[in-house]
Amino acid sequence: MMRLDKYLSDLGIGTRKDVRKIIKEGRVSVGSVCVTEPAHSVLLTDLIKLDDETLAYEEFSYIMLNKPAGYLSASQDSRDKTVLDLLKAPVPKGLFPAGRLDKDTHGLVLLTNDGILSHRLLSPKRHVDKTYFVQVDGTLSEKDIAAFADGMALEDFVCLPAKLEILKSNDSSSDALVTIHEGKFHQIKRMFLRIDREVLYLKRLSIGPLILDPSLNEGEYRRLTPEEISSLKSL
Repeated sequence: MMRLDKYLSDLGIGTRKDVRKIIKEGRVSVGSVCVTEPAHSVLLTDLIKLDDETLAYEEFSYIMLNKPAGYLSASQDSRDKTVLDLLKAPVPKGLFPAGRLDKDTHGLVLLTNDGILSHRLLSPKRHVDKTYFVQVDGTLSEKDIAAFADGMALEDFVCLPAKLEILKSNDSSSDALVTIHEGKFHQIKRMFLRIDREVLYLKRLSIGPLILDPSLNEGEYRRLTPEEISSLKSL
């Protein structure tokens, strides 16, 4: 059992104060009955409607976002826009990005309020793969592939062995895929600087089994499918 105002608040309809006003205005029905008491008890299996739109309660939410550059991977910030600013209301309560993506980096961000799953994905002990498309200045070679595979030493830590796959390379620039297991601050950029290459463009394509939906334009998002959620939880 759950209070009706908590049910609506958890779905991101508004604050407790907001949803109490909505309920008292007679805009919510449980079953076929209009309910105006915020403390009214409901079951998660009840048919609940707001303005004749059926609501579906989820204990946890999982959203795939194609992040554009210029947004922080944070829930809120006093100066810059965050990835949550890209979502249209209602926003599920307690949503946060599971892992960071640099402000100027594009691509896959998982938004959730499932702290246990987030911890599993981010735990260094689990070595969850994260794959990025990267464009750098200049050429890349087999020597660079070996440097990534050996576990590159940076100023403050030694990276776990990483995979560098060269897609194309010429004197002006090179395209590659990079798979790492950590997610340290500016890690990929720092790894390429270690081999005297500057990152021109960086986009995260996958986190473990979760692959960025190619149909999502930058700034767009969708809820994960049950199969995608199951694959993440099976890690």
